[in-house]
Amino acid sequence: MRIPPDPGETRRIERWLATARVFLAVSTLVAIRMDPTELGNSWAAYGLFVFYLANASLILMLLKRRQQSTAGFRLLVHAGDVVWPALISIFAEGPRAPFYLFFFFVLAAAAYRWGLWETLATAAAEVTLLWIERFVLIHHWLNPVGPPGLLGLRVNWPEFEPERLFMLSIYLLVMGLLLGYLAEQQKHLRAEKAVLTGTLSRVRVEAGLTGTIEQIFHEAMSMYGASRVVVASQESHSQRVFVGELEKASGRVPSEFHWLDSGPRDAKTYLDDFPGEVCYAAIDGEKWKTLALDEGGHPVAVENLAPISQLRQVQAFDSVVTVAFLFGSEWRGRVFLFNPSWRGEKHEELRFLLDMVHQVGPAVYNVYLLHRLRRRAGAAERARFARELHDGAVQSLIAVEMQVDVLRRQADAGKPIGSELGRIQGLLREEVLKLRELMQQMKAIDVDSQRLLGVLNDTVERFQRETGISARFVTDLEDLDMPQRVCREILHIVQEGLVNVRKHSGARHALVRLGANHEKWSLTLEDDGKGFSFGGRYNQDQLEEAGKGPMIIKERVRLMAGQLTVESNPGQGTRLEISVPRNGEVRHEL
Repeated sequence: MRIPPDPGETRRIERWLATARVFLAVSTLVAIRMDPTELGNSWAAYGLFVFYLANASLILMLLKRRQQSTAGFRLLVHAGDVVWPALISIFAEGPRAPFYLFFFFVLAAAAYRWGLWETLATAAAEVTLLWIERFVLIHHWLNPVGPPGLLGLRVNWPEFEPERLFMLSIYLLVMGLLLGYLAEQQKHLRAEKAVLTGTLSRVRVEAGLTGTIEQIFHEAMSMYGASRVVVASQESHSQRVFVGELEKASGRVPSEFHWLDSGPRDAKTYLDDFPGEVCYAAIDGEKWKTLALDEGGHPVAVENLAPISQLRQVQAFDSVVTVAFLFGSEWRGRVFLFNPSWRGEKHEELRFLLDMVHQVGPAVYNVYLLHRLRRRAGAAERARFARELHDGAVQSLIAVEMQVDVLRRQADAGKPIGSELGRIQGLLREEVLKLRELMQQMKAIDVDSQRLLGVLNDTVERFQRETGISARFVTDLEDLDMPQRVCREILHIVQEGLVNVRKHSGARHALVRLGANHEKWSLTLEDDGKGFSFGGRYNQDQLEEAGKGPMIIKERVRLMAGQLTVESNPGQGTRLEISVPRNGEVRHEL
C-alpha cells in the first residue's frame, strides 16, 4: 500500500537531507582539524573532501532555489552519496574515524526517500564498491607493503583486510535492513492513515445512507480490485434482512449501488456461520484455500466450509473476502468483496480491512441514526401541524360552513343577516392570521448576528400590519457579536411572544427592546393588554415552582442558560425581561 507522492513533501525531505549533508561535512571538517591524522597526509584525500563539501553546499542552494525536486536529480545525488563513503574509506583510519558516519547517512537517506528494498539496494551497492576497491587496490594501483604506490596515495589498508571488510559488509546490510524496515513501516502507517482519512471523507450526511455506502464501496473496490461488493444486514428487533450490491463500472458509465429483493432466507446465506470476523476464501480446483482472523487480527481455524459453498451457489466468484460489522444492538451484517486482487501479504490486507470497518462503521452508523432522527422529528412536526390545522383552521371552517348554512336559511326566510356576515368575516380573518403564524413557524430562517436586527424589525412591522396592533422594535445596538444559535433562539422568542400578545392579551400596543452590556444580552417584550391571571413580579425559579408563565419561552430561555422575569399587572399589561449571558451556549435547538 503506497500513498501518491506529494511534491511538497518530497522537496521538504530533500532539503532536510541536504542540510544534514552540509552539517555532517562541516562537523567532519572540525574533527579533522582536531586530529589531522584522521585523513592522512595525502593532498588527493583533502581534495576529495573539499569537493564533497562544495558539492553538499551546491545541492542545498539548488534545492532552495528550485520549486521541484525531480526523480533524476534525486537519483544523481543519491549515487554521489553512495560513492563517497566507499571512496573516502580508503583514507579513513579505522571504524572510529568520523568518515564512518557517511555510511549510515546514505542508508538513512535511502530509507527517508523510498523504502525497504531501495535501502537494501543501497547497502548492497556500498558493499559491492568496497570489495571492488579491495580487488583494484591489490592487483593494479597500490602496493600494500612498502612505499606508497600510484600518485603517492597512502591507503588505510587494515580496513580492506578480508575479516574487517566482511564485518563491515554485514554491518551495512543489517543496518540497511533495519532502517529500510522502519521506513517501510512508517510509510505503510501513513498510507493506512491516508486511506482511512479518504474513506471517512466519503461519509457525508447530505448524501444519505445509500449514497454514503456507494461512495465507500467505490473506494473499497478500487483499493482491493474487487469486481463486485455486496452488503447484507439484519435489523435485530424486526429480523428483516437487507442486501445491497455494487458492481464494477463498465466503460465510462459509473455503477450505482442498489438494494436487492431479499427475504429471511438470505440471513442464512449471507450472515450465519462464517468463520472469524474477516475471512478470505479462494477455490483452487476442487479445494478451498482459506484464511480467517478473529477480532484481534489473529488467525483462526476454518473448519466449516459449508457457508462459503452455499454463498457460491448464489453469487458467482472464484475468491471472496468477507468482514463482519455490528452497529450497536440494532444491526449486524457482513460486507463481501468478490474476486479481489491482492497486492500485499494476505494476513496484513485482512487485518487492515478489519480495522477499516471498525473505524468507518461507526461513522456510517451515525449517518443512519441522524437520518432516522430526522425522519422521526419530521413525523412529529407533521403530526403537530396536523393537530394545529385540525384544532384551528379545520374546526373553524366547519363552524363557518354551519353558519353559512344558517345564513342561507335566514336569507330564504327574509331575515337580516348583516351581523352574522360580520361575525363570519372576523372568524375568517382570525384563521388567516393563525395560518400565517403556522407557516412562519414552518419556515426555516437562517439568521446570524449580521441579520438579526433587521429580521427582528421586519417581524415586528409585519405583526403590526397583519394584526392592527401598534408595535415597535427598539434597540441601541449597531453591531452584534451574538452566536448564531443564540440569534435563532432570540428570534423564536420574539415570534412566540408576539403570537401570545395577539391571541391572549387583547393589547393595543406592544414593544420589543433589545440591548446589551459587557456581561449579557437583554430582551424585553411589553404590552398593555389584560396581563396574566396572576399579579406581581416573578423570576424563572418562581415561575417554575408555581407552574406559571409562557411555557415555550421558558424552555428556550433555559436552553440558553438565561433568566426570565415576568411582571404582570392584570388589566394593565405584561412585561417579559430575558437576560442571556454572553458566555452561554445553546445546548440544542427546539
